[in-house]
Amino acid sequence: MKTTLLILSLTLLQNCSKSEDTFTPTLPPITQTGANTFGVYIDDKLLVPRDGEGTFNLPSYGMSYFVSGNVPTDFNSSLTAHDYKSGNAGLLQLNIEDMQNGEGEYQIKESNCQEWVGGNPPPTINLLCRWKDEQTGEIKIYCSIEGTGNLTILKYDRTNGILAGTFSCLAVNKDDPNDIIEITEGRFDIVWGTINEQEFP
Repeated sequence: MKTTLLILSLTLLQNCSKSEDTFTPTLPPITQTGANTFGVYIDDKLLVPRDGEGTFNLPSYGMSYFVSGNVPTDFNSSLTAHDYKSGNAGLLQLNIEDMQNGEGEYQIKESNCQEWVGGNPPPTINLLCRWKDEQTGEIKIYCSIEGTGNLTILKYDRTNGILAGTFSCLAVNKDDPNDIIEITEGRFDIVWGTINEQEFP
């Protein structure tokens, strides 16, 4: 009887561990409704936001949006997506200069690969991303290359707090100028007042 219970317990534990993360990431559609979605391919690998467990009593948000400057006349913003669950160290930070300029197409500029929190990214439209190399386990950081892509703001609705757009460009490894990747099919559709309340599985 004890043997039967032990086998049953082990079987249940194995099934639980296998089904811990059944989430299958998909690229969201391009929308302009404030759906609180984000997706992008980093060199053909899909990044979507996923919440973490948090550290030091602070939550680990799958997405965050920060603003600096004088709203609404002269300000910059930063939209960051993290994947805290898949083990790929995935992150993409999109910095947007002069957000008050609103809808339109803008050229993506060079990034210095500094994150918004704890760093000093240039006050331009630029991006940085991070991904773990599957073969070496090394976490690589890539910086946008000027003149290789664009950010298109599809919707900028101050009344309802909706920001939606698409983006793509090339990015270079900050430690290896010969390692260049493609950032493709980027899209976001957020309500900046509620993005930190959104759950990303």
